[in-house]
Amino acid sequence: MDRPARGESVQWAPVSRLSSEQLKKLAAIGSERPAPAGEVLFSAGDASYDFFVVLEGAAEIIDRLGEPEERLVAAYGYAEFLGEIGMLTGERSRFAGVMRTTGRVLRVPLRHIETIIAQDSDLSELILRTFLARRANLLRRGAGITLIGSRYDERCRILLHSFSLSRTAVEWLDLEDRPEAEALLRRLKVSLTDLPVLLVPGRPLMRNPQPADIAAEFGDSPHPVDDQEVCDLLVVGGGPGGLAAAVYGASEGLTTALIDADAFGGQAATSSRIENYLGFPAGLPGAELAARGAIQAAKFGVRLRRNARAAAFASADGVHTVTCDDGRTFRARDVIIATGANHLRLDVPGIEAWESNGVYYAATVVEATYSRGRPVAVVGGANSAGQAALFLARTSDPVYLVVRGDDLGHSMSQYLIDAIDAEPKIHVRVRTEVVGISADSEVTGLDVVDRTGGRRSALTVSAVFVFIGATPCTDWLDERPAMDPDGFLLTGQDVAVPAGRRTPLPFETSVPGVFCVGDARSGSVKRVAAAVGEGSAAVRIVFDRRRADGVDFL
Repeated sequence: MDRPARGESVQWAPVSRLSSEQLKKLAAIGSERPAPAGEVLFSAGDASYDFFVVLEGAAEIIDRLGEPEERLVAAYGYAEFLGEIGMLTGERSRFAGVMRTTGRVLRVPLRHIETIIAQDSDLSELILRTFLARRANLLRRGAGITLIGSRYDERCRILLHSFSLSRTAVEWLDLEDRPEAEALLRRLKVSLTDLPVLLVPGRPLMRNPQPADIAAEFGDSPHPVDDQEVCDLLVVGGGPGGLAAAVYGASEGLTTALIDADAFGGQAATSSRIENYLGFPAGLPGAELAARGAIQAAKFGVRLRRNARAAAFASADGVHTVTCDDGRTFRARDVIIATGANHLRLDVPGIEAWESNGVYYAATVVEATYSRGRPVAVVGGANSAGQAALFLARTSDPVYLVVRGDDLGHSMSQYLIDAIDAEPKIHVRVRTEVVGISADSEVTGLDVVDRTGGRRSALTVSAVFVFIGATPCTDWLDERPAMDPDGFLLTGQDVAVPAGRRTPLPFETSVPGVFCVGDARSGSVKRVAAAVGEGSAAVRIVFDRRRADGVDFL
């Protein structure tokens, strides 16, 4: 394994050295001790691990310690700390922390770091910023977890997409173009029928893992949810609106649970950079917003549950029950639905065969990797399409932006239009409609038609990214709350009220005590800031609902 020269600091993010004042704060809640060369501070697979600061000598982060594939991830010296964002989100350690030389370390228990995150703004910002940057760098490098599978296997593509949404660093060995994948399978004695397989450091080999296996392996909230417990508030959907509702609910003293079908952050988490969110003039990566929101929710004691897909809904005696597709149930006196919307599919013959394998409905690091250095097309004319085009232009050339309308100004923010105009790799095709897709072993092109003159042409592309609108994720409600013709939930004064019943409060559906915020709500503003505002406001209205019905929280 290649190692840096003595004293050199190899980083998985820019150096973040603690100041003398910050060291004093941490020393007051931690303990100093000598650390001999070769000591393992924490191991891959540890369910949790403490926060270490190097005071003398040097420490290393090692991937697959002691194995033939062992490699150096990072090296740290004086006043530098170990760890990444998984430490705070309940994930197992993916690496080993090892003393490279004899020295001294400051060990701070994880519970004290969680207190620091909650109470010390300066240290909290330094630690969070560093941890998030390290996770982003791991995503680019693909260190930590190895997934072996074929790009043509839908199960493999589902796992990749799930890891992308949850910002889990994974190295993908594609059987189609990574010859070392077959050699590794032979060494592990894994047959093709076991694929895909997941290699998690410090854990047994996972053969053809299911979503429930992934949820169990990659950590959940430390706050358990008893099936028989009736929470004050259940939030269904972990996008910006749901996260805001959960944070505000728990901070107001409500026992709060938040469940999501995939990973927290929703569609916003797949945005490369949100540039019109108040207070962030340089923009905010969607994944960072999601991670910060989830950590904030956990700080206030929210019961967080990922991979919990709502499948059924029922109400009785003032208690609402949400049943997930795996049989888990969550019960609460009030429910806030924030399940958002799924992207509409492109209506082109034969496109289904290439979805998640050349045709994508998200543009994250994973999807961009498939088409690095090759031409791609983005279909759509709203903000999500513009953000995707700019993100993909970092690694693909050219990027065709295919828009049905006459211009981008109809549904795209001006700041995105200006950025697209300034990016030479992006070629905008307005008044253009996709009518066909061509492929052999992979996607090779799009057939498009000019809506003005009817002229048909072909675009040579290796991948297609579709952002043409969305359909609400409300089918699990079985139309129990009133919906508009498109399936979006009606709230407030939009609900037709029978004689003798009170008018629903703002954001309240036709079912008393059930609210809706964000993209699943009829008439909502499809912006991150709007969803956050609705989520926080809905919690206040939950209290108003209890008072209006003459019921106190137990």
